[in-house]
Amino acid sequence: MADGAAPTPAAASSFEVDLGNLMAYDPSHHAAATSREELRQVCLQKATELAQAVANSLFALPPSEDRDGPIVHLPPPTIRLPREKHLPKPKPPTKWELFAKAKGITKRKKNKREWDEQTQSWKRTYGYDRVNDDKDVPIIDAKATDEPGVDPFAQRRQEKKKRVEKQEKNRLENLKKAEKVGALPSHIQLAAKALPITGTKADLLKKSRKEDLENVAGMASSATASGGKFDAKLPGEKPPKHHGKHRKFLPVAEGKGMGNLEKQQNDKILNSLLARNSDEQLDVGKAITMYKVKKEKQRRKDKETFSKSDKLKPQKKSLKKSSKKKA
Repeated sequence: MADGAAPTPAAASSFEVDLGNLMAYDPSHHAAATSREELRQVCLQKATELAQAVANSLFALPPSEDRDGPIVHLPPPTIRLPREKHLPKPKPPTKWELFAKAKGITKRKKNKREWDEQTQSWKRTYGYDRVNDDKDVPIIDAKATDEPGVDPFAQRRQEKKKRVEKQEKNRLENLKKAEKVGALPSHIQLAAKALPITGTKADLLKKSRKEDLENVAGMASSATASGGKFDAKLPGEKPPKHHGKHRKFLPVAEGKGMGNLEKQQNDKILNSLLARNSDEQLDVGKAITMYKVKKEKQRRKDKETFSKSDKLKPQKKSLKKSSKKKA
């Protein structure tokens, strides 16, 4: 800090410094300024004094040596700053939590690894290459209650599929309950299209319109290299209404159809050039006639040059024999 900006001992004693928040303020400060520039200078001077007070308090703490230099440990903050947003609402208990509380069931920590008898090794209890995986079981012992002709492997896959569907249904039901009290997780709210962050608004999730769904489906079906031309269509799927815009190029050969576009483009460029250099009203017919005359002169000039070059070339003699017999 500059020497002239250092606060006096009497002024520094009136400052309240909170090193836990690296903050200092003067409770007895009153800015009496007549102009905006004077107020700015007063604020800059007071801010410099407060920053110097924080630095003096930091250097007064006992340091500890480190390879990067002296380090000081800040004390706990004395001023409790307010939160920017209010505390999130607690999530409502799920069905299982209510059932466990009523029956007195306590959650116990399970081991993440168990011994696998098939491979004689320790494996995880979840995820890829887990213990007692159905894919690792080559033989399933038949039971007396098994129905004849039923594939036990297919039955296991079907039961697992039902368990997964039931868990997903329970998860969605829990989210519906949390939505009613406004306690959805933030990542679920960010993924939603119209639902805001918890505590900002009380709006519920808006239903997507049929047109929006059709537009999204059309964009997804045409998001391939071929524009969805060779993709298999779903039953009842309609072609997209709004196709993408394609670039149109002028044809190489002139014609009555697309060939006129080149003429129109040239006329448009010529009109813009002539109108830029003239304050009078542009005669479009006259400008087109001048352009055609100039183009015709250039074509004749090129033709004459080509004909002169042909005359200068040596003429080859014909090697064909005469069909008339000599008398």
